[in-house]
Amino acid sequence: QVQLVESGGGLVQAGGSLRLSCAASGRTFNSYTMGWFRQAPGKEREFVAGISWSGDSTYYAASVKGRFTISRNNTKNTAILQMNSLKPEDTAVYYCAARIGTFTQAMGAYAYWGQGTQVTVSS
Repeated sequence: QVQLVESGGGLVQAGGSLRLSCAASGRTFNSYTMGWFRQAPGKEREFVAGISWSGDSTYYAASVKGRFTISRNNTKNTAILQMNSLKPEDTAVYYCAARIGTFTQAMGAYAYWGQGTQVTVSS
């Protein structure tokens, strides 16, 4: 099992940047595919970005491609989401998630979730 804790959320003006971190417990972090998802008020949770267990492959939703970068450090058991050029529509609670197996955008395939961190982008 793995436990996930997100941090780094906050309030930022449009055009600004935030760096979200996801700290994982356990000794097998490098066995997990990691994903970031978000949920805005009144909307369904949606995929944002994903990264393979090795970090060699990354995946992005069309709405964030070119602005967000996902990375991981398997020696520090950490996954990072660097968010640049933020827009008001990026406002949401951001969750990191982990799964054993190859990448998928399907939320139901991720067995482990963090508690979420709020990101608010003002216009």
